[in-house]
Amino acid sequence: MEALVVIPTYNEKENVKKIIKAVLKQDDGVEILIIDDNSPDGTGKIVDEMAESESRIHIIHRKGKLGLGSAYIAGFKWALAETDAKYVFEMDADFSHDPKDIRHFLEAIKDNDLVIGSRYLDGIRVVNWPLSRLILSTGANIYTEIVTGLPLKDSTGGFKCFRRETLAGLPLDTIKSDGYSFQIEMNFLCWKKGFRIKEIPIIFSDRIVGVSKMSKKIIWEAAFMVWRLRFMSPRRWK
Repeated sequence: MEALVVIPTYNEKENVKKIIKAVLKQDDGVEILIIDDNSPDGTGKIVDEMAESESRIHIIHRKGKLGLGSAYIAGFKWALAETDAKYVFEMDADFSHDPKDIRHFLEAIKDNDLVIGSRYLDGIRVVNWPLSRLILSTGANIYTEIVTGLPLKDSTGGFKCFRRETLAGLPLDTIKSDGYSFQIEMNFLCWKKGFRIKEIPIIFSDRIVGVSKMSKKIIWEAAFMVWRLRFMSPRRWK
């Protein structure tokens, strides 16, 4: 296995079958891990049925809606313990992230430790977002850079590729944040540990079907997280 794509799901029955097929189509060395939070709409069952006939599909069933951050941490730990994947991706289930970009990530990660798909590198590359959400997102990234010093154009995006050694070098058990703040914290720790980080441009398209998981709680958590990172003890990244 060259790469494992980790995708958290909650009520994604309209998207999950299509996104799995699209991801696996990109490269024979790519496998996929779905982290399903006991979706009431049967998303997990759909994945189970697909996995019966395709060995590159894996799934972790969780007992409830436990959050995006903990889903990714569970996926990362599984990747390190159960596979020999060289690279581990984060990716959304709703086609906001184009599976065709996986190939660009795999090329860029050869010379880097973390590759981030950036919506704001070389301009704004977001499709079908209302102006209010675009302002919120761009403002959050500017705010994060000012407070923490994190030198990224897009520190809150969720389309990423980690080198295996990068994840193994992070204190995964200490990361409890969710949503935007989870993405910021992971990037911040990689930066402070001196890992090579590269942003590549992607086009982000708002979901067509399903319901966004964005909430005020996620926004406020991220707002306070950046101050916690600024005053974090250096022992966490040494």
